[in-house]
Amino acid sequence: MFDPFIAPSGTLLGLLQRGRGDGTLHALAAPRPEALAALNHCVLSDPRHDWQVENRSLYYARLYLDLDGGIEEIERHLCDPDDRLDTDDSRTGLALAVLGHLASYGRDDALALLRRYAATGANWAWALDELALRDDDAGLRALAVPVLGRFPATEEGAAELAAAVRDAYEPRPWRLWADDPRDTVGPRVRAASEQGSFDRWQRQLRPGGPRPGWSVQAVFDWAQQGLERGSTLHVPAARCLTAVAGPEDRPTIIEAARSGPEGARCAALHYLAEAKDPAVLDLIEAGAVSASRTVAEASVAAFERMCGDAAVDRARRWARRLDALGASAAGVLACRGGAQDAPLVLGALREAVRGEGPDAPRLWTLVDGAGRLGIGCAAPVLRHVYRETSSSHLRGRAARALAATDPSFATGFAVECLWDCEETTREVAALHAETGDIRVAERLRRLAADPAEEAEVQTAVRSRIGPDTPAA
Repeated sequence: MFDPFIAPSGTLLGLLQRGRGDGTLHALAAPRPEALAALNHCVLSDPRHDWQVENRSLYYARLYLDLDGGIEEIERHLCDPDDRLDTDDSRTGLALAVLGHLASYGRDDALALLRRYAATGANWAWALDELALRDDDAGLRALAVPVLGRFPATEEGAAELAAAVRDAYEPRPWRLWADDPRDTVGPRVRAASEQGSFDRWQRQLRPGGPRPGWSVQAVFDWAQQGLERGSTLHVPAARCLTAVAGPEDRPTIIEAARSGPEGARCAALHYLAEAKDPAVLDLIEAGAVSASRTVAEASVAAFERMCGDAAVDRARRWARRLDALGASAAGVLACRGGAQDAPLVLGALREAVRGEGPDAPRLWTLVDGAGRLGIGCAAPVLRHVYRETSSSHLRGRAARALAATDPSFATGFAVECLWDCEETTREVAALHAETGDIRVAERLRRLAADPAEEAEVQTAVRSRIGPDTPAA
């Protein structure tokens, strides 16, 4: 999937693509056709950089309800001929998830469209999972024949059906169909379920990788062979070394970490880092400037897994470096440093935003560190990250950091965060938003009564509006 185009943060489309609370507030104030056009654009062209972890579906579904929006555009998207050509989950997954939430809010048109797509669409498995959570038994039973019709009564078809049953995210429909008395339904599903269980059992009987009694060299050979096949086995190989290595093997492991083959060197570095060996920091420093990119990256990764005072002390020396190890050292200080490390963390935060922009991967740790260390003068940078990042997870981290560093958060961003797409961000807002704002009190009551809201958010809300809470 190509990186999506994200509109500027000051536009309605840009706000909705980011899942910001201000997106909902601006959409409700905008002309309805304009708001619906922007909303449909987001749902039909998934704006998330990582659709597997970022939330948007409930956010967009709630806005459809607030705007009394129809689902005609979603229907056209799902029924487009491209559905047969582009079967990637990212094309239709967000639209199907939005329909699932709309169905849970009682939208019968969304439920009917999900049923129809599960019977005829390419991404039928996702639609079936949405229905498994929302549809009644009769609706799911009616889908048995069209879904099973996708799998021909051949050996290949039976294998594909067994894989579909085994890998189903929600097993409820398959369990219902297994009890179906029709000869073309119940027996096929039961046989497929048994085959899936048998496949899992066979895989367990054929484990790959290390065996009891392996030597240190055998583990190094396994790590190297994996690397040559394109698999990175540094971390599991390090765990194997923990099981097989003794004190007498330390010189061999140190030599491998210094000059061994790439796979062995990476495994040795991870093992020594986990063991807090006194020689590992110098070996990491040497590995970080290796001509081998694999070794350089593994050296930095091994350092990031370390804890303890020695790692923090070395991070203070490395934090001003301009390479990946310097960036990693700043991250270590953000996670485990003390108040004296605030200037280094702040400097790294500013440099990351200045040099790599508001979506830089290393910002996640640095933003958390700014909040953990209570760096008040980081608030302007954190506000910039909050506004501009296209990652809703990073924005949530920025919100938590602002709650710890910015005195204006409760009356500013915390209010908009009550409408944010991420439940963790809404939870932060529920704990901090100034209840003197009439919008806040109304929104807290709505979140408390919404059955689709996460339990953690509702707990935070009720801590603010419970019977023992004084009136604002």
